[in-house]
Amino acid sequence: MNFEKILEENQQWIEEHLRLDPNYFDDLAKGQSPDILYIGCSDSRVTAEEMMGARPGEVFVHRNIANVIANSDLNVMSVVNYAVQYLKVQHIVVCGHYYCGGVKAAMESTDMGIINLWLRNIQDVYRLHKDELNAIADEETRYKRLVELNVQEQCVNLLKTIDVQQAFRERGLIIHGWVFDVKTGRLIDLKIDFAKILKGLSDIYTYEL
Repeated sequence: MNFEKILEENQQWIEEHLRLDPNYFDDLAKGQSPDILYIGCSDSRVTAEEMMGARPGEVFVHRNIANVIANSDLNVMSVVNYAVQYLKVQHIVVCGHYYCGGVKAAMESTDMGIINLWLRNIQDVYRLHKDELNAIADEETRYKRLVELNVQEQCVNLLKTIDVQQAFRERGLIIHGWVFDVKTGRLIDLKIDFAKILKGLSDIYTYEL
């Protein structure tokens, strides 16, 4: 990417949109009412709106290393609160991707400095599913499975929050666990049974609303 030409490309992008719709940017400035909150990885190969075919204003996006939803991270918790309580999104997508550098690093013992603290969230996922993962002999298959399990556990972390539980009960908020296959471009729905998971959390994490 030619960094020096970014502003020129921006101007061309503006002109192209105005040719199609003279009111395009005026309409954008009126506000947003997205139906989807997308929580994905910061990886430069994974662009939420493009791979979903979404237009500006349709998806509220949060991205971080390996799509982690940690209750100690005020950034992601604030995003979830705002999207669920104020934007009233009806869908939350947690999307991981195969060949994720964050997941790969969590599987290895390399010291990566401050990022070790973040990767510990993924190592906790490995610990929870150690028996299943260690039974997978092929390293790449084990790596991909950890990507999938990480998506599942981050969805579980969502279900532990009072904002999500309230929206789940009051308006049927829907959570989706997806994986993006970088090699094929496909979005894969993991078809996680969230109602069953929420029922399993009820003794400890369910709030009386």
